[in-house]
Amino acid sequence: MRFYSQVIFPRLLDWGMSHPALAQYRQELLAEVEGEVLEIGFGTGLNLQYYPCQIQKITTVDVNPGVSALAQKRIQSTAIAVDHRLLNGENLPMADNTFDSVVSTWTLCSIAKVDQALQEIHRVLKPSGKFFFVEHGLSEDPQVQVWQNRLTPLQKVIGDGCHLNRQIQQLVEANHFEILKLDKFYVTTLPKIGGYMYKGVAIKG
Repeated sequence: MRFYSQVIFPRLLDWGMSHPALAQYRQELLAEVEGEVLEIGFGTGLNLQYYPCQIQKITTVDVNPGVSALAQKRIQSTAIAVDHRLLNGENLPMADNTFDSVVSTWTLCSIAKVDQALQEIHRVLKPSGKFFFVEHGLSEDPQVQVWQNRLTPLQKVIGDGCHLNRQIQQLVEANHFEILKLDKFYVTTLPKIGGYMYKGVAIKG
């Protein structure tokens, strides 16, 4: 599985997350990011082209060395200074109250201890700092939920820990964030089991 996780999966991830339908949501989400920025689950660096021009430096973390290796080309070609670290989002070494903005795009689905990761995000955000997220998760349609629950064990293997059935809104709110705005919708070009999205901004409570 290590070969799959670090060699095959990173290429599948880069291909899948480069889907044109997702670019618009990256752009919309990142438009309001400001100040000192941390991105968790940096992946292959697909967000870099969508950060506002005033963002000159970001700190990024990702736990998968194969994924991080693919990100290097995008890091080298951007004008943004990227402090990229091979770390798990569940245990961040940054000091309390460090960042104005934390970004997560399609990451909370695959973190094993997701509540711990959200607590870490809360800790490193400055008072009134904002958490910007777009994630796929549990649909509001019970018929879709049935298949999300059935297929999640398989998806965790194929998707390197990815869950289809996490209720993102509840997770964020349960970890001391106040959601300022939230859009929930299907991406029409994706299967419903993996295409139900939560796109929002939350503030540190």
